Amino acid sequence: MDSSPAPNLSDQVPKPRRSRDALISAAIVLTQLVQMIPYGAGINGGLEIGKRVGATPAESAWIVASYPLTQGAFVLMGGRLGAVYGHKNTVVAAAVIWVIFHLVSGFMRSVITLSVMRALSGIGGALIVPNAIALLTITFPPGRTRNITVGFFGATAPMGATLGSLMAGLFVQLLPWKWLFFCLKDSHLGAWGSDSNDRAILGAVVFTLFAVVVPGEPEVFDKGGHIDYVGSYLGVGGLVLFNFVWNQAPVIGWEEPYEYALLIVSILHFVAFAIWEWKFATVPILPFDIWSAPSFSVMIVSSFLSFMSVGIVIWYMSVWNLEVRHYTLLSNAAAFATLAVCGAAAAVISAKVIRYVAAEYIMAVGSLASIAALVLIATMHEQQTYWAQMFPALIFTAFGPDFLFTAAQIIASNTVKRHEQGIAGSLIGTLLSYGLSTGLGFAGTVEAHTNDGGRDRIQGYRNALYLGIGMAAAAMILAVLFIRIPKDQRDGWDEDAEAERPATCRSEI
Repeated sequence: MDSSPAPNLSDQVPKPRRSRDALISAAIVLTQLVQMIPYGAGINGGLEIGKRVGATPAESAWIVASYPLTQGAFVLMGGRLGAVYGHKNTVVAAAVIWVIFHLVSGFMRSVITLSVMRALSGIGGALIVPNAIALLTITFPPGRTRNITVGFFGATAPMGATLGSLMAGLFVQLLPWKWLFFCLKDSHLGAWGSDSNDRAILGAVVFTLFAVVVPGEPEVFDKGGHIDYVGSYLGVGGLVLFNFVWNQAPVIGWEEPYEYALLIVSILHFVAFAIWEWKFATVPILPFDIWSAPSFSVMIVSSFLSFMSVGIVIWYMSVWNLEVRHYTLLSNAAAFATLAVCGAAAAVISAKVIRYVAAEYIMAVGSLASIAALVLIATMHEQQTYWAQMFPALIFTAFGPDFLFTAAQIIASNTVKRHEQGIAGSLIGTLLSYGLSTGLGFAGTVEAHTNDGGRDRIQGYRNALYLGIGMAAAAMILAVLFIRIPKDQRDGWDEDAEAERPATCRSEI
């Protein structure tokens, strides 16, 4: 038997095809860059915008948390919508939602209305993520090309967040904060429109490029299929209510009866969701067979805990810089440039090594990096040079989520069949965005109850960071002890996946 290695099909692809694939890949990856900008903008500009609309620091946390809240909750149904209506069509529709509500955000006058508009724009981001990643994993079969492309997709998350942080520094510090959201070029707007900018116009450009460059699927996998609206309501409703309770707790405390009532209602939603999906749903929003893959459930829990710890350390680094060390918004944005550079490197490295290192070790390294970052921030002096602990903490922070996202996404997409790629993207997208937002709620609750009524805010910050250390440590232990996912060194679709592909797709390979 010939034991020579199988030829790498990607090396045999003609150069014109490679160039076209590179352009398609870039157009898809840029959608992730753009939809992560609001997260970074909220982290850096949330406190200052909150002050300008009369909100307390605790209330201002909603400006940060509202976008990843819906971005994480609604992503749950995004993959199914793409399977029924087409992944590209869903991205384009979501892009319209994203752009419109970012424009509207600039007209808001209170923390409540601004947070609501950011939450609505987050729905657009939620539907973009799983369908963009599905387009990538459908276009590129398992192998090096897919791993590298998904790595770049993951790398744009910290880059987009850093770009958003820089935009917040420029437009909130130097101009009225509303300009952060505006992109109108209407002469009737006078001074408002003469220098208007940023997120919405950037999004419009990128999403237009996406619509023009990325081809639609040759055949929608389940065109005209059933969408589980009951399951979608129960799942999304439970996620939104659970997150709301924990992010509202630092603002009003647990003395309010509706906090307990909504917490109970959210848990009942989760229970009803599980029963409905298992017993009654004809086409479940999350098919239960994906949970039967080796170690898949434990991987999900480990990833979620680690992503929560990442949200905690990013928020408190920014709060520490702005509230304790009195950085300007631009200085804070410059400090986070380290996250973008190292995050890009971490995502590419993780995509390379996943073919040769077992998934549990990549995830453990990501969690360990988050632990190191949290320890550095929790133990640093109030006033200290940036280079002593903040700089290395940002390096470790970059390696945490990027190792986790790339590994988890590649594992998930390689575990499910080709027509379930949107579902895999939905699940990992939910873990990332919802974890970043929910972690803030848990940490804020700890901070509020341990800062001596606001008189010892530093101790409150440290205790919130200690919570993050515990979360990341638990994630690392779960990964090392309970996750056993074999290395996947395939280059191409396996026979089962190939058999289910539309003939129009197979003919192209």
